[in-house]
Amino acid sequence: MSKMAGAGPDPISPTTFAPLRNPAFRSIWLAMQVSSLGWLMQTVAISWLMATVSTSDLMVALVPASSTLPAFILSVFAGAIADNFSRRRVMFAARCLMAIASAMLTAFVALGFVDPWMILGFSFLVACGAALNDPAWQASVGDIVDRRDVPAAVTLLSVGFNTVRTVGPALGGIVVASFGLVSALAVTTLSYLVPLGTIWRCTWKVRSLPLPRESMRIAIYDGLRFTAMSSEIKAATTRGTLFGLASTAILALLPLVVRDQLAGGPLAFGTLMAGFGTGAVFGGLSNNMLRRILSEEWLMKLSCVACAACSLSLALSSSLAVAAIALAVGGAGWVTAWSRLGVSVQLASPRWVVGRTISIYYALVDGGIAAGSWVWGTVTQNYSLTVALEGSAAALLLVAAAGFLFPLRERRESEPDPLEEFNTPAVALDLKPRSGPIVVKVEYLVPEESEEAFLELMRERRHVQSRVGARHWTLQRNLQEPSQWTETFRTPTWTDYLRLNYRLTTADKQLDERVLQLHEGELPPQTTLLIERPTGPARKAEQSSLLFPHR
Repeated sequence: MSKMAGAGPDPISPTTFAPLRNPAFRSIWLAMQVSSLGWLMQTVAISWLMATVSTSDLMVALVPASSTLPAFILSVFAGAIADNFSRRRVMFAARCLMAIASAMLTAFVALGFVDPWMILGFSFLVACGAALNDPAWQASVGDIVDRRDVPAAVTLLSVGFNTVRTVGPALGGIVVASFGLVSALAVTTLSYLVPLGTIWRCTWKVRSLPLPRESMRIAIYDGLRFTAMSSEIKAATTRGTLFGLASTAILALLPLVVRDQLAGGPLAFGTLMAGFGTGAVFGGLSNNMLRRILSEEWLMKLSCVACAACSLSLALSSSLAVAAIALAVGGAGWVTAWSRLGVSVQLASPRWVVGRTISIYYALVDGGIAAGSWVWGTVTQNYSLTVALEGSAAALLLVAAAGFLFPLRERRESEPDPLEEFNTPAVALDLKPRSGPIVVKVEYLVPEESEEAFLELMRERRHVQSRVGARHWTLQRNLQEPSQWTETFRTPTWTDYLRLNYRLTTADKQLDERVLQLHEGELPPQTTLLIERPTGPARKAEQSSLLFPHR
């Protein structure tokens, strides 16, 4: 189904490579590809090192777990850090951790101090750096490039990694076999220094608010709340988790396809991975053109169908050529799906919360991929490889059909970024940033004939206010004066009240104007600000003065 005309200004970039015209994005993107290549080489080297120093199959199996577990555990915290601190500094600190951990592992291996738990420990530290870096880098994309270039930039991130992934493991194997483990680890450490130097040199403008940072607890809570209240982000996260669970069988079971169905070896495996990567590159390059023709939802559906066709072909074919073609189709669907989902999350997230929404999205997606690897591996072990791949194909078709429940919507009507314009109201008390809780009451006079329209707008207003920080939102009607309505909500502190107003967008202000049109009377709706005071047992003077400094 093609897009409807008149949907508003189209933010699609002229070409997929448009973001590369931005010097900062181009430099960091290229540096990240070098680092990704080194990380893939390190994965091969560490796996081989563990296999040579440990006789335990469990320790060998824990190597990939040590590199993926931090992303799942730390993702939400990393997102809150990315939204509360300079994203550039967070990226730099994360890259320092990766480089130092890699350098120490290289030194220990070179000196002969090798232990299985030490290997897992350093692998875990490198992954912690990556988990801290990724949300900050993903969130910085919208800071570095123009909004209209964000879809192309997100696509380039996927294309870049999938391109590197086709050569990284093979190159790692060649380096380990030809020059040894120490050389491979040393090359990896050098590759981590490339983005470190690039981030140090590059700067970009970031808008900041004249407000103190949120605490980590509040920041995480706000991120989770915003994600839960955004239909676009919930749809993208749900579809991404399901797509990861269903599609991961293609790559997770590919070594078994090569060994059992194609009777091939490393060369055949490399050929098929190259086919997958080639399809991913072509899929990414054509992504921008496809967005001009098809809606986001139809692109997602076609991606699921392409990956389902790939999985089914691998299940039924014993030809290397057919498998390579199928994987090229699957690679194109793979990168298109992840690009569309990533774009949906980026465009639906204001800059103040984008690090947290992205981190929550990736945490759930990574969980889906990890669960899918276990599910399809279990099916293969208990039934057969063919059944697992056919089950994956069927599951992918169900993910496509899930669009009826969780559709990816176009976001073209307005930008989600806040206006960041608010005049702090004058108050008679000497409030401190942590003074609170603050109670806000807004009184409206609404004629009976406008009641239904008013209630509809207030339902929308409740969603808007709650999404940006309002708590315990209620609407009351005066029993003695039925035309009088009172909107009430709370914020934990005075700073939270200011932060809420700074987060309101143009669309939110337009909603206020629509509500105002239903208000009757010569004066606008009356807003009253209050601060709660305890009436229970006396509290310690120090604690009381902190919460209520006006005493």
